[in-house]
Amino acid sequence: MKKETKTSIPFRYKMITVLLLFVGTFIVSIVYGAANIQVKDVWLSLASNAEGSDISIIREIRLPREIAAVFVGAALSIAGAIMQGMTRNPLADPGLLGLTAGANAALAVAIVLLPSLNYFGTMLACFLGAAIGAGMVFGISAIKRGAFSPFKIILAGAAVSAFLQAISEGIGIYFNVSKEVSMWTAGGLIGTTWGQLQIIVPFIVASMLIAIGLSRQLTILSLNEEVAVGLGQKTAQIKAVLFVIIILLAGAAVALVGNMAFIGLMVPHIVRAIVGTDYRYILPMSAFVGAILMLLADTLARTINAPWETPIVAIISVMGLPFFLLIIRKGGRAFT
Repeated sequence: MKKETKTSIPFRYKMITVLLLFVGTFIVSIVYGAANIQVKDVWLSLASNAEGSDISIIREIRLPREIAAVFVGAALSIAGAIMQGMTRNPLADPGLLGLTAGANAALAVAIVLLPSLNYFGTMLACFLGAAIGAGMVFGISAIKRGAFSPFKIILAGAAVSAFLQAISEGIGIYFNVSKEVSMWTAGGLIGTTWGQLQIIVPFIVASMLIAIGLSRQLTILSLNEEVAVGLGQKTAQIKAVLFVIIILLAGAAVALVGNMAFIGLMVPHIVRAIVGTDYRYILPMSAFVGAILMLLADTLARTINAPWETPIVAIISVMGLPFFLLIIRKGGRAFT
């Protein structure tokens, strides 16, 4: 517990380095796109009331979009880290364990049954769908003896995700709302507005702060649940709170950008290679590393085929699938 990192470099220096990298990545993501913008315009848009076409692009399009990328990356990364620690499953990820597929299916149902539903109602539907998806995965995994083994959970997650995705697509085809459903499920940041951020960001921030507050308990749970019980921890209550946090983070991310797998899988493994196994360090570091990864992916999505946009989910998948196979090949250890 007292071992801070795998090296002698203090955590604060690593965090400062990541923060600087985060700021640089954020600026690059604002500047580059289908229309390249000068750095001075970024400063003017943030620090003054100046007007202009480039400044309007920054304020109304790119700034809310990149802020969304930051919070989605942080939310999915922390959710993945909590899932991996709580289940002691190195392959856990909100996108692989049915949460995002459940949220997508709930979105499709909400679009059909409540077409005039506002954004807050849409977000609540995503929370409910994420809870149903996760509940199905863990319920199937617990049917027989040997429950919650990493590979059993992954197999159940793949099956449930495919089932819920089929439901989502079937609803879209049958009720002729495929376009509306695909707008969400494609996974992207196009059209993100300040109004959406005002609803989503408080949920993400509050959930992350609670998760960081429980990071010490999560560290003990990730090592040995019997030890946690012996130390007097109320493991059932802690797991329940952490499970709700995972649902809130994953549901909020899906409500904002749609289906997005692999972020929650990759980032915790990368972070553990940097800061070790203490979740007091893993969770805050995961938030910024996840934000950096999402910013880079979104910048690539907007620039590699400009002026057309490549789906960001495709960029993430290209990076995530090899990483997933690497983890499996190494028996759950990517960089350790």
